[in-house]
Amino acid sequence: MMASIKSMTAFARAQVRIGAGEVVCELRSVNHRYLEVSMRLPEGLNGLEGPLRERFQAVLSRGKVDCQVVWRKAPAEAGVVVDERLAAEVVRAAEVVRAAHGSLAPLSVADVLRWPGVVSARPGPVLDEPVTQACERALTALVNHRRREGERLAQGLREKLDLMDAEAAALRGLVAEGLEFFRERLRARVRMFEQPLDPGRLEQEVLLLTQRSDIEEEVERLAVHVAEARAALAEAGPVGRRLDFLMQELNREANTIASKSFSARVSSGAVALKVVIEQMREQVQNIE
Repeated sequence: MMASIKSMTAFARAQVRIGAGEVVCELRSVNHRYLEVSMRLPEGLNGLEGPLRERFQAVLSRGKVDCQVVWRKAPAEAGVVVDERLAAEVVRAAEVVRAAHGSLAPLSVADVLRWPGVVSARPGPVLDEPVTQACERALTALVNHRRREGERLAQGLREKLDLMDAEAAALRGLVAEGLEFFRERLRARVRMFEQPLDPGRLEQEVLLLTQRSDIEEEVERLAVHVAEARAALAEAGPVGRRLDFLMQELNREANTIASKSFSARVSSGAVALKVVIEQMREQVQNIE
């Protein structure tokens, strides 16, 4: 069974009913070098941030995750509560003071309502458990979304690795042609000067040119890196950083092959490799 590769880009949403209202959790995840979780919880629930953050860290390894939890109150749960006893005491106290100081203006309704404790928000339900449930459901959905996206990314990467294998095989076949290519080029130059050249010296010069332009070692290392990338895609757990490193090594080999090119076909093969590697590198950036 092939291991599951996860993307870092995903979205998930979950809700939990509570009375006539609901708690909604939305998660957004994008690529990031490390795991970074930002949370926005309903007022008064900051104590849940620590446990929720630990839960996210236990499931996710990389990515920038934005968690937003909203409590959508039912109409009956909205509004305020007036402490009528405290309001009456405030009014009586104001009348006593005004009787002693007749120049004072009467206390208005707004003045009474502004008194601390007279008006308060209507008590709502306990949200700890619904918020935890909503976050857990959203996290499960997010992981599943990341897994589905990762499987598509992995399939695309495997197809591009097949292209690289084919191109490397073609370049490997050109290595043997390099010797004859340089031999013919030197012979043509010698004919231009119409001067005889010792066969031993000719072979020596051909050998020197061939060594400078030998791409066999680079092609072999390219094949090794491709095999390592296939192995990484078959492993369980986060492999994004490892794949990113392999993309750098593949690009290094392709650049060296291009610099040693002895024919248009080798140059074309090196360019084709670099195009595929760049496409893979962009995809790898989203893998956990």
